[in-house]
Amino acid sequence: MATLNHVEHAEPMNPLPLHEFHHSLGARFGELHGAQIVSNYGDVLAEHAALRERAGVLDLSFRSRICLTGADRVRFLHGQVTNDINRLRPGDGCYAAITTAKGKMESDLNIYALPDELLLDFEPGLTGKISQRLEKFIVSDDVQVVDVAPLYGLLSVQGPQAGAVVQGLGIFPELPGAASQSLKVSDATLGEMYLMDHSRAGLFESGTHGVTRPTWGFDLFIPTDSLGAVADKLIAAAKSLGGRACGWDALEIARLEAGIPRFGVDMDESNIPLEAGIESRAVSYKKGCYIGQEVINRIHSVGHVNKELRGLRLADDLKALPLKGDKLFHDGKEVGYVTSAVKSPALNANIALGYVRREANSPGTELVLRLGADETKAVIAALPLCK
Repeated sequence: MATLNHVEHAEPMNPLPLHEFHHSLGARFGELHGAQIVSNYGDVLAEHAALRERAGVLDLSFRSRICLTGADRVRFLHGQVTNDINRLRPGDGCYAAITTAKGKMESDLNIYALPDELLLDFEPGLTGKISQRLEKFIVSDDVQVVDVAPLYGLLSVQGPQAGAVVQGLGIFPELPGAASQSLKVSDATLGEMYLMDHSRAGLFESGTHGVTRPTWGFDLFIPTDSLGAVADKLIAAAKSLGGRACGWDALEIARLEAGIPRFGVDMDESNIPLEAGIESRAVSYKKGCYIGQEVINRIHSVGHVNKELRGLRLADDLKALPLKGDKLFHDGKEVGYVTSAVKSPALNANIALGYVRREANSPGTELVLRLGADETKAVIAALPLCK
């Protein structure tokens, strides 16, 4: 990925580089951690249906993106995050967390090994914080931290037909072969582009004999100057297959249905990765030392944490969905709290994610959700909440 070493660290661009493009499509805009987002295009239910049944094209250029360059970048990042960076070869990637010495999360990260760089993709509004955290530990290492958000936008295609949509561009000769893998293409007109296998909605579709397989999803990192041309082609390809442009609202519904936690909402600086249900994807116990390893390994060796993120099925007749922090009780004792909630179109039910103490978080356990002066039922449900 082309980088400029003189680029200053900055928060994600606001407004979106393609603001006028989305406006012409009828976009309704919102804000997330100081960054402009496309909330929807006027029909959230249709956009959600496209993500689940066909393909949805999303502009995620509001997310944070930094690159690490320099000869020591792999060794350095390996000592900073929870997953094994040393094993990555160009074209490989992984999911990880960056933690404090006490094992508390500072962010989750999608990490991609490019030929000469490591690309980190994470939640908006954290560029300065994460850059400063990394630079704090660069002593004599040959490592540079570069904010590439001004240079590269991020488009995403999610849904069962995502692969066909990407192939419809006629740009990438093939698709990545596995999750977190990437391909690079250099085009004389569009520039250097990167295609990553990344299912952000965590959706599943039925296969033969009742077996389920992950639905494809792809991220495309595109030079800012070429972003509009590629977005236009992706949306046209999606429409030809019954899909459409989709906004953040629909993606958030699908994410919650799949039970995927989002940093800043379902996990934050108060959580360790083991509580948030990302341990199997984000943590390596064979990699050696990193900041926070001692605490995380000690808890892992004990065999459990005191609370864990769980899915919740809520009552159908709620007057309003619970807010983050609303309390959960079992046998009169407070045992947890809600982190996020939504009305699921796929289930036609109210669902939520929340932390529940281990003595009361087995699937099927009935809890009491306190909403102001009212109380209602919440039942622990296995994840994903909707397949």
